[in-house]
This record gives sequence, structure tokens and C-alpha cells, in this order.
Amino acid sequence: MANLAASFPRARLIFTSSTSVYAQQDGSWVNEESRAEPPTERGKILREAEDIVLDHGGLVLRVAGIYGPGRSFLLRSVINRAPLVSVNDRLVNQVHRDDVAAAIFFLAQQGTVSSPRIFNVVDDLPVVRSEILTWLSTELGIPLSPPEGIEGKRSESNKRVSNAKLRALGWAPIYSNYIDAFVRSIFPQHGLP
Repeated sequence: MANLAASFPRARLIFTSSTSVYAQQDGSWVNEESRAEPPTERGKILREAEDIVLDHGGLVLRVAGIYGPGRSFLLRSVINRAPLVSVNDRLVNQVHRDDVAAAIFFLAQQGTVSSPRIFNVVDDLPVVRSEILTWLSTELGIPLSPPEGIEGKRSESNKRVSNAKLRALGWAPIYSNYIDAFVRSIFPQHGLP
């Protein structure tokens, strides 16, 4: 980002960061004003890049877990009958890939955006991971494997990410939640019910 900002000093930078920069673990709601002090090296690098973009008048989009046709870790987990994680079940914040593209396009067309120029790009429904897996299992008629008493990957994250700031500008997700997205977009692309 530093090289881009130096090479194109008059360009308007739009950086797609991640909601993983929020380190909250208590299930609380977070917004763009919430503390963003990630514990991981990857998260720290993202925050450094965000600061460079913001210092150069650019926009930062903190994007939740992206899913869509051909891209859904949770759908693959059910199809592959991966065991349900029973320890440290957590909230999942997601966004459909088409909504990410629409948010980038929407913000690129905005004139002046007041500071801080950070926006969360996420659907309207943070939900517990096991709830999504159970719903997918039921819809697809694939029984879940028995739970295992192991911690899931990234189990340290447990928060609800708000998209209210971006919505206040006039953006709204095409797919407001995972059920809507799977039924209207992902299942038809895979020939599923």
C-alpha cells in the first residue's frame, strides 16, 4: 500500500481489509468506531495498510467472510461431512461476493466521504456457526457428523459486525442473510435444492 500510495499520489485508494481486525471475543456488536487491535500478525499488517490508505485520503472496506457460488467453506464442510465443532462455537459474519463487489462500486461512486472513511461490508445477520451448518444439513438432507470436542479454526473471534454505517449512505446487501443467499444464488449454481 505504501508503494501504491507513493506511485499514484493523486489516485483514490480503496482497500479491502477484513473484519478480522476486530479482536472482540464476547459476542458484542462492533462498528467502525470499535477498537481494532488484532492479535495476529496478519491482522496487524492489515491495520498498517489501512492506516496508509486513510492517511492518503482513501477508503477502507472491512470485509467479512466472503461466500458465493463455488466459495463456501461451511457448505463444503456439510457436503464433506466434516464433524461439527462443539467447543467454542462462535458467531460468523459473512457477506456474499456480489455484495462485496456492489459495495466497492457504490463507494467508488460516492463523492466526498467524511472521516473516518472505514466501512464494514457484511450482511445483516451474524449467526452462530453451528446454526448455519445445521440449516445446510437439513436443506441438503446430509446428516452432520457427530460433534467433536475440539476447538475450531479461528475460534478466538466471536463478534457481531454492523453494516449500519454503509447502509446509512444508501447501500444495502443484495443478500441480507445466508438463507437468502444460499436459496437464491448458491444452491441454483450447484444444482442443489
